[in-house]
Amino acid sequence: MTRKLVVVLGDQLSPALPALRAADKARDIVLMCEVMEEATYVRHHKKKIALIFSCMRHFADELRADGWTVDYRTLDQTGAAGSFTTEVARAVALHKPSSVAITSPNEWRVLDMVRDWPSRLQCPVEITDDDRFISSRQEFEAWAKGRKQLRMEYFYRDMRHKTGLLMEGDEPAGGQWNFDQENRKPAKAGLSLPQPKPFSPDKITKDVLRLVAARFNAHFGDLDPFWFGVTRAQAEQALAHFIETGLPHFGDFQDAMLEGEAFLYHSVLSIYMNIGLLDPLSVCQRVERAWRKGRVPLNAAEGYIRQIIGWREYVRGIYWLKMPEYVALNHFDHQRPVPEFYWSGKTEMACLRAAIGQTRREAYAHHIQRLMLTGNFALLAGVSPQALHEWYLTVYADAFEWVELPNTLGMSQFADGGLLASKPYVASGAYVNRMSNHCKGCAYDVAKPHGPKSCPFNGLFWHFLARHRGKLRSNPRLSQMYRTWDRFTEERRQSTLASAEAFLASLDGKPG
Repeated sequence: MTRKLVVVLGDQLSPALPALRAADKARDIVLMCEVMEEATYVRHHKKKIALIFSCMRHFADELRADGWTVDYRTLDQTGAAGSFTTEVARAVALHKPSSVAITSPNEWRVLDMVRDWPSRLQCPVEITDDDRFISSRQEFEAWAKGRKQLRMEYFYRDMRHKTGLLMEGDEPAGGQWNFDQENRKPAKAGLSLPQPKPFSPDKITKDVLRLVAARFNAHFGDLDPFWFGVTRAQAEQALAHFIETGLPHFGDFQDAMLEGEAFLYHSVLSIYMNIGLLDPLSVCQRVERAWRKGRVPLNAAEGYIRQIIGWREYVRGIYWLKMPEYVALNHFDHQRPVPEFYWSGKTEMACLRAAIGQTRREAYAHHIQRLMLTGNFALLAGVSPQALHEWYLTVYADAFEWVELPNTLGMSQFADGGLLASKPYVASGAYVNRMSNHCKGCAYDVAKPHGPKSCPFNGLFWHFLARHRGKLRSNPRLSQMYRTWDRFTEERRQSTLASAEAFLASLDGKPG
């Protein structure tokens, strides 16, 4: 009997996967495998490993219930040297398929591996484009061709036209494409803050949690409590819960930060979208319906939809357009290692202590914590963008290279020299003080511009601008900052730089 071996990866947990749609459940065999190579190419957060393994096991059961034959290999079966290639080779030898079929992996590293399979396996390999994204890689390449600047805003407008989301004919709903100006409110006292919908671990998840505790105990992060959904049904429940409880205020406070509040009005649905349990376009359609029914304001619906059909699709396009060279870019030649407190959370800076502590507990931080706290600090301090990229890939449950790398190297660290962002996203302590309440309980004084007790963001901000003036002075979005710096007295400039250099020396374990 002629049959295919259909390989399903841990971030492809969708019955609408192209390779599954093209297969015949009556004769073809699905291969899924937990392999040490994928669990350890970076030392992933314990919760991330548990999430993916549990979701994989549940999806395998879903496929079996739908009539598929599934060859599922657990980590105990694949062993310490297990890899995708060794497992596919084993399955080919066992099942003797006429061909291997796989939906194109979304990480360059894995696709490069798959491209080597035909010669390694001596078996034909069919690689099908992943059409779970709104814009194909070919479409994005065509959009980018000939453009001097690849700005997300214009790509986003094209995605609005393509999907029809939040459109009134050819015009955007509400008369404007972007409501970002309404979405930058700091959180205030007395807000009723919802929580993402939690789920209790079932037997499958409990087995996975024991496995992870035994095999990955030295990895970063806390394993308990584990509350993530692990099935498509649970992911759908989490979506419905967010639309009902979080989305109405998401727009207003999406950039806010509060001490002791990990989630505010954020959905925490990226983990489900990025592994295939939720379809991103369907999520956006549900959000749009909530707006059209009057259940959420337009600025909330637009802000959320823009993150998905705009930003998420855009960074994937950038990733495939520019890889594999993109990962090595380092516009400022920053070389400092990731500070030790990024792993331990032990720092007197209250905002970073909160964001990193939360990351340890939840394998999650929202986009402003990533961009304007850990990302901002790393850029100001001159941390290697490649080292920071590996840190982000390690610590967040929703981090896969196609989405994380452009966000880190491009948006957060400006390592691509402005391909993705129009300016470096740097800020002093004033921004943190405006958008959060962290500064009230901090050992440092955000109001002090320099000195040993001044907020480190203050001195580092000006130190960054001063040392990279040659590369940034022509950027029109920074010209006002340089005029302000030039108006400072020479004494203030020197005191500011000295404060920053003393802090950086302490960061490196050197006397100030």
